[in-house]
Amino acid sequence: MTRTLTGNWNYPTRMMVGPGRIADLPKACASLGMKRPILITDAGLRDLPMTKNAIALLEAAGMPCALYSDVKGNPVGANVDGGVAAYRAHDADGVIAFGGGSGLDAAKAVALMVGQDLPIWDFEDVGDNWKRVKPEGVAPIVAVPTTAGTGSEVGRASVITNEDTHEKKIIFHPTMLPGIVISDPELTLGLPPHITAATGVDAFVHCFEAYSATSYHPMADGVALEGMRLIADALPRAYADGSNLEARADLLTAASMGATAFQKGLGAVHGLAHPIGAVFDTHHGLTNAVLLPYVMRFNERAIKDKADLLGRVLNLSRTDFTGLMDWVLRFRDRLGIPHKASALGIDMNRSAEIAKAAEADPSTGGNPIPVTAADYEKILAAAYEGKL
Repeated sequence: MTRTLTGNWNYPTRMMVGPGRIADLPKACASLGMKRPILITDAGLRDLPMTKNAIALLEAAGMPCALYSDVKGNPVGANVDGGVAAYRAHDADGVIAFGGGSGLDAAKAVALMVGQDLPIWDFEDVGDNWKRVKPEGVAPIVAVPTTAGTGSEVGRASVITNEDTHEKKIIFHPTMLPGIVISDPELTLGLPPHITAATGVDAFVHCFEAYSATSYHPMADGVALEGMRLIADALPRAYADGSNLEARADLLTAASMGATAFQKGLGAVHGLAHPIGAVFDTHHGLTNAVLLPYVMRFNERAIKDKADLLGRVLNLSRTDFTGLMDWVLRFRDRLGIPHKASALGIDMNRSAEIAKAAEADPSTGGNPIPVTAADYEKILAAAYEGKL
């Protein structure tokens, strides 16, 4: 039976889902009151046909659209400042967040900052900093993901690196949730296998850490479990055949599910990946994929009971923690994910610095077992040497 891959959802925001839905971009912008949008993406997408096509659709609909693409793989504050300047130069009235996690995060941060008086770091997700935001100054956002990984299209935050301190900061406000998401799997068909793998496992980690977090949120648990089931089935198929539209659609949906689920919390994988990415400029999804089993081992006593249900959802022959760990290792290997963190180009002379920053990262608070800087140093050493 042929599956229907098209739908209109309202969870957690309005979503236009399905192949070819990029054609609805002008309608989506208009419904949020945009007449002069700016499309923000990363440098790698700037000249691709999909980006040019999106702008052409808007121009044909009578919507002059500017383009800003000075966005690094790990966005920094200067990228956001540049986007704000471009927004004002175009006299824009809304933002199209277009691309993978870096483009989406930068665009959402620009939409936040165009109407603020305080610096972006004052809105870090600590305590009630979010109350400092002038919500009336936040520009409307249409999000168009082109990778299936971060799920930033359904998130209320952006991860931006402070260049002065080399720290990744989570910038948060509820109005950063895009008003409309266009989730078109055709835009992901050109992803190379290694990016497909890294972003797909990133989405799996989002689901896994949300599921493992100890706070009470059965709705998030259900979303996370189904997200992991979809990824386990679809990611190897998309990795082997990048033109498999059904697999691409499932992955794109699962990425949004992961970011929806981690409202419950994240954990030590992200706690450690954030400072590693900030200091060594590593790919976030790949870093999460490499670190996952080492954090799983650290958390074993706290998550072994949850492993049984997850093992049954994944239809594993052995559903205890050992069976789950064996599956994760085989899954990563099948996707070409390195087993050792040394492959990320980490300088272990800075491990104490990384561990201290990881302990302070907001994601750490969701880990099912409290993690100290000393614990993080041990986890990183094990990952660097590939010892489980």
